[in-house]
Amino acid sequence: MDSRELTYFVAVAEELNFGRAATRLGIAQPPLSRTIQQLERRLGITLFTRTSRSVALTAAGEVLLYEGKRALEALTAAGRRAQRAGDPGLVLAMKATIDGDLLEKILAQFAADPAAVEVEVRIGGIGEQAMLLRAGEADAALLRLPHEDADGLAYEELLTEPDVAVLPRTHRLAVRDSITMSDLDGEQLPYWPGSPPNGGPLVRDAAQLMQLISLGRTVALLPASVQHHLRTDLTTVPVTGAATTTLVIAWSPDARSHSLAALVQAAVTASPSAGPFRSTRTG
Repeated sequence: MDSRELTYFVAVAEELNFGRAATRLGIAQPPLSRTIQQLERRLGITLFTRTSRSVALTAAGEVLLYEGKRALEALTAAGRRAQRAGDPGLVLAMKATIDGDLLEKILAQFAADPAAVEVEVRIGGIGEQAMLLRAGEADAALLRLPHEDADGLAYEELLTEPDVAVLPRTHRLAVRDSITMSDLDGEQLPYWPGSPPNGGPLVRDAAQLMQLISLGRTVALLPASVQHHLRTDLTTVPVTGAATTTLVIAWSPDARSHSLAALVQAAVTASPSAGPFRSTRTG
């Protein structure tokens, strides 16, 4: 198979309509149909069941759709990583306010290394950072586990901290020294892209979340270090028995950049539990 065949197949598999797939690809329908037929003959399998009214994937087609999309994404990422390798700088992706107050220390530590290069810090929405890594658009990312997906990525742990409740200063619980999870019963909690709806608001970035908390539309459980970045109309309260999250620096296990290795080392050195460089973990 080549990438053109896979691209054609994925378009038909997602549209389940040869006409719409051809329009999406910007080609005529007959060559698209011939390409799919040739692919089926060469593989010796049927990818689609076709009637005069419908097109459906077979079990083999379902497998090829999953694997084909991964292969196309890997090809695209490989090209982007090659372009990134030709760029003298590094791109570090992160969400706003999740760095555990380590970003400035990491960058200062890295700047002292002979392999240091310019670092572009790319602030994105919730859930975007790992996607940027896999797509080859970032060299490293600061992620919060277990809330973000590190599957297939290499990473080093930097900081583990408990969650705290982030509340408006006028909230009934804001004057408490600490609360329990049961104290939050009945409160609207947000949910994030990729997580199931829970009746609360869908939140895509930190600024939106803080605005919703300020308006009394939601409360949130966030890492304790968020208190250093809060608006003046918000406050945090410790939560007894709250879950913990771990800040990690993640990168593609296929990366071969000396500057990237130096950035990871700088992050580990700047972390509160700094010690000898630890073995790489892969999600």
